[in-house]
Amino acid sequence: MTDLIGLYDYAEQHGVEVYWFTMDNAESLSMMDPEGQCYVAMDPWRLGSLAEERTKLGHELGHCETGSFYNEYAPLDVRQKHENRATRWAYKKLIPEDELKKALRHGYREPWELAEYFDVTEPFLRGALDYYRMAAGL
Repeated sequence: MTDLIGLYDYAEQHGVEVYWFTMDNAESLSMMDPEGQCYVAMDPWRLGSLAEERTKLGHELGHCETGSFYNEYAPLDVRQKHENRATRWAYKKLIPEDELKKALRHGYREPWELAEYFDVTEPFLRGALDYYRMAAGL
């Protein structure tokens, strides 16, 4: 499991530049320039908690690490496919399956408890649970 500071370190080590500024329509976003340099923008005034910041940063790094960027001008590009790929990367980085199993063995059962344990938002945690269930064929 990577904590928030670890995510920022990860971004730095992988050459992803992270900027903080006010955005009108998003809490966070990522983009890749034509040379392959990835950038992440975070609006700290729109993030309600450190868990939300960790969740959003993990997702945006998922876009960078998987190259999952969509072109709004390409009619056949499926935006959700890119979002799903970035989110799956974030699940694996922020809530690794082996650590999730360990938390369950230690008695964490409720989604809110697990979300607090992993310091992510509850909707993100619920998505990870669904992802791991589906991956296991349950």
